[in-house]
Amino acid sequence: MNEIVEEEWVDETTPFERVYEVVRRTYDGESADEIAERARTSPTTARKHLRTLADAGEVATAEDGGTTLYRRSETAIVTEHAQSLLQDRSTEEISAGIADMKATIREWREEYGVDSPEEFARELDVADADSEHGSVLTEWQTTRRNLALAQAALAIADAQRAGHLAGRDGDDDEDTSAIT
Repeated sequence: MNEIVEEEWVDETTPFERVYEVVRRTYDGESADEIAERARTSPTTARKHLRTLADAGEVATAEDGGTTLYRRSETAIVTEHAQSLLQDRSTEEISAGIADMKATIREWREEYGVDSPEEFARELDVADADSEHGSVLTEWQTTRRNLALAQAALAIADAQRAGHLAGRDGDDDEDTSAIT
């Protein structure tokens, strides 16, 4: 049964689409040969498409003993999550959430006399890690990550509204992408 599904996948998609689909689920570096095998394409074709995806910011690379390893980039992950957030929430809701998260972080800073969850963790005793302080630490780290994600979503929304992602200037409706 899996062979039939795999054959249909290969028949219905291009090598680029398969490489992209594989790398979208690759969070630990893999060689082009490994990605090619999973994408059912040649290593040469995979390398070509991986270079294109790296140039577009979708893929991050690292060297390991002369072998290039490829994985999904942090930017691509954040962008995907931010766009998902924009589909689920209005910019007004996101802005309100940002204000709430900033207020919560400000309260933690004042209450514990530190500027970051890392500084807070250094102040904790090992025994505190499983206590209420440990849960505050986790919540602070999560809130900070969610704040950054919400801010990225608003930045994307602003860029879309201004036309920067469509290749036009939002101050007027003239398409400037073809100006030479």
